[in-house]
Amino acid sequence: MKLSELSVELSKRGFPAQVDGEDIDVRAVNTLDSAGAGELSFLSNKKYVSALSKTKAAAVIVAEDMQVRKGLSAIRCADPYAGVTVAIVVLHGYRKHPKWGVSGKAAVHVTASLGESPNIAEFVSIAADAKIGKNVTMYPGCYVGERVKMGDDCVLFPNVVVYDDCVLGDRVTVHAGTVIGQDGLGYAPVGEKWIKIPQVGRTIIGDDVELGANCAVDRATLGETSIGDGTKFGNVMVIGHGAKIGPDCMFVGLVGVAGSAKIGRHVTIGGHSAVNGHITVGDNVSAGGMTGLMQNVRDGEKVFGIPAVPVEKALRNAATAVDLGDYAKRIKQLERELAKLRDQLNRQGEVDSTSDQE
Repeated sequence: MKLSELSVELSKRGFPAQVDGEDIDVRAVNTLDSAGAGELSFLSNKKYVSALSKTKAAAVIVAEDMQVRKGLSAIRCADPYAGVTVAIVVLHGYRKHPKWGVSGKAAVHVTASLGESPNIAEFVSIAADAKIGKNVTMYPGCYVGERVKMGDDCVLFPNVVVYDDCVLGDRVTVHAGTVIGQDGLGYAPVGEKWIKIPQVGRTIIGDDVELGANCAVDRATLGETSIGDGTKFGNVMVIGHGAKIGPDCMFVGLVGVAGSAKIGRHVTIGGHSAVNGHITVGDNVSAGGMTGLMQNVRDGEKVFGIPAVPVEKALRNAATAVDLGDYAKRIKQLERELAKLRDQLNRQGEVDSTSDQE
């Protein structure tokens, strides 16, 4: 595709763009460091501007005011990151799935129903009374439990497990190794023993949700664990029983949400973070990586740290913590000096007392 054709595609999608330099052909998108002949790259973070001068890319997508070296063609737009996203979609497209139809080696219960154009690989198992929508793809090793309801255009990658009675909306993507609807950690203490509480609820996944690899979404003890429409998870998430995750959230990776937590809409949580049980996190909250959300968080707050505090305060605390060793040495030195002063004052007091007696 020529750069001029690609710039038209960007403009169609709401990112007006124009070509600066020769209108060459490009066939793929790559990083500034790795791109070569016929490949397009981009710069959105000025921290990598030095790589722009060294890149062997045929062309780059850059901001309207970004300088590029002579002879390097560019597509200029206000948002290069959005621009390169469009370019990747146009030049590469989305993942193409193998076409299995319904494999003869898949086990589909006679009471399960499959919608139009099923794409079911070998060694998939679909249990009794499951209802599967149209254009659903399941890779090898998937298990779909009894009475599961799954919408249209879903994709389950290898070894995904969906327990009985769970519900998945339309266009849900679940990556390899993820489990939906397993029992939550529900035990009642009796003396020094733990008695299992039956987990009789279910898990509901909304439309357009994407779950990364090796996630675990508990079923509720009673009622529902739910993930709202459009929410996206990275890899290795743990969502406790009865948790409610709102729509359009983004959890980056290694995030744990304890049972019965309520998380609002459009909440972003950085990697290796944890959400305490039975708390409420408001809408449009942003939590940095390695944050411990221990108490309720109001709408729109940006928090960081353990426990979570406003970002500005967390950064001050972190900067202070870097020098704690020095502070400890200074305190010990001050304590020694203070002890000397006390000794001197005590001795002076004894001298004064002796003088008074004389």
